[in-house]
Amino acid sequence: MSSRGARGLRSQELGGVFFLTGENQFRKEEEGRALVEMHLDPATRDFNFDSLRGTEIAVEGLASLLATPPMMAQWRVVLLRDVEALAPSPRARQLLLDVAAKPPPGLALILLATLPRGSEAKIYKDLRRLARSRDYPEISPNDVPGWLVEWTAERYGRVMTEDAARALGAAVGTDLGVLAQEVAKLVNLVEEEVPIGTEAVREGGTHIPSEDRWEWFDKVGRRELAGALNGLGTLMGQGETGVGLTIGLTTHLLRLGVAATGGKRALESLLPPHQRWLAPRLLQQARGWTAHELDAALLNLRRADQLLKSSGLSERHIMEEWILGLMVREEVRAP
Repeated sequence: MSSRGARGLRSQELGGVFFLTGENQFRKEEEGRALVEMHLDPATRDFNFDSLRGTEIAVEGLASLLATPPMMAQWRVVLLRDVEALAPSPRARQLLLDVAAKPPPGLALILLATLPRGSEAKIYKDLRRLARSRDYPEISPNDVPGWLVEWTAERYGRVMTEDAARALGAAVGTDLGVLAQEVAKLVNLVEEEVPIGTEAVREGGTHIPSEDRWEWFDKVGRRELAGALNGLGTLMGQGETGVGLTIGLTTHLLRLGVAATGGKRALESLLPPHQRWLAPRLLQQARGWTAHELDAALLNLRRADQLLKSSGLSERHIMEEWILGLMVREEVRAP
């Protein structure tokens, strides 16, 4: 069966084998826990739930557990982490495939694995085909604000502003476990009817960078080039690299191009789900550019990227030169 979204996995019929993979441990664990709770009767949980690791269980013991029927309940649940540790064993591989192909009645087997990077092992392909599967890749920095807004709403029924989500993401990074802990702290800090804003993030003890990378991209998009130039040193002093900024700028400018030529519908179809909140501001920024100007900016950004990778110039100097080039063209276009 092909991979489906998290809600899709939980909306299908109960029981059988679920195969959750990927390097995003937080999202994978959250889905695993949700599947466990969906199947278990709390009254008989102690009799019908086993949590195991592939690094610690022998094949014989695993086979015995998988063959054990539920006791006084509809489902017996086995949560098996570190499945990749069992892959080298032919007996373990065959056991898992046999169960995935024909699950015993009353069994819900939830497999969690972090596959070796680039692995083409047949066991993983077969499990994806036979089980209900979903991959959880690492979240990108651009996805973090949207994820925070969605997580806060779904988990706590609370509103987090976009600016607060961007500030928290800029401060913490992409570790969803740490971000979830910060959200839990903010939920307790802010009154129930009040949206969680940037000030609450600051009062919660989170050190917000003085230059937000997303706001910096927006400055370029709004053609506030003097502000972008002034903030560049601070941004790079916080750990941003020239290559990282060129990648982010390229994405941002290409999206402005889609917005300028295709409008709202084309832009929203391009944006990943956790980034669709960006559409209104991108559409507004796109009105300040012509297609020719965006092409020129991207062409010069490509040159900057080549210099970053091959020249002896400092990264800051190269990025400053790119912004100054935009400022010169800004003066030319002025009436």
